[in-house]
Amino acid sequence: MAKYQDIYNTLLSQIENKTYPAGELLPGEHELMKRYDASRDTVRKSLSLLAQNGYIQKAQGKGSVVLNVHQFEFPVGGVVSFKELAPTLGKHVHTKVVMLEKMHPDEKMQKNLQLQPDEYMWVLQRVRVVDGEGVILDTDFLNAQIIPELTKKVCEKSLYAYLEDQLHLPISYAEKEISCTMATNEDKMLLDMKNFDMIVNVESYTYLDDSRVFQYTSSRHRPDKFLFKDFARRIHRI
Repeated sequence: MAKYQDIYNTLLSQIENKTYPAGELLPGEHELMKRYDASRDTVRKSLSLLAQNGYIQKAQGKGSVVLNVHQFEFPVGGVVSFKELAPTLGKHVHTKVVMLEKMHPDEKMQKNLQLQPDEYMWVLQRVRVVDGEGVILDTDFLNAQIIPELTKKVCEKSLYAYLEDQLHLPISYAEKEISCTMATNEDKMLLDMKNFDMIVNVESYTYLDDSRVFQYTSSRHRPDKFLFKDFARRIHRI
């Protein structure tokens, strides 16, 4: 067995038995070189293999952060509320409402929600907590002409259930864009970021059955916790 594979297998075993638990740093390259009497290239090859297989993430200026290999699947192709997703996580989950305010939209939100300057929107910010850790920060901008009344209690439970069951507003589809960005001070303050300095951000526009946009959301995910899945089929041209 090549030396880099031996080092890879040793580190992998230590990650799996939680000698190095998720969120912690592996020893630095110099320490690994001494420990395994290996060259820098050999150590880097082992770390690259761990990164390729999803066990670590290299954080600039910090080292190699151990990832949680037990990620939660978050469907990209569907319109699913966090409450609907929660039973599939198999863990203790709850939602903490950070902010709920009604205000006039700025120029960006006038465009995003198709609002006039004198109309109102709701600004709703929620932290999604899984097993005691804040792992998602959702900031929702909601058309208050469509949703005139909203309470903290509703937002702690399920906004979508309230719309569909109480207001009888059928939710139809969403447009989503996924990007990776540096974590902001707000992310670090409201989420349990551990050693991560990156965030997976999902921006989405959600529409009713009549094609009215009622929600614009920025959903910021800690990168080790969520696996985004979609389904694609190749279309054969004739």
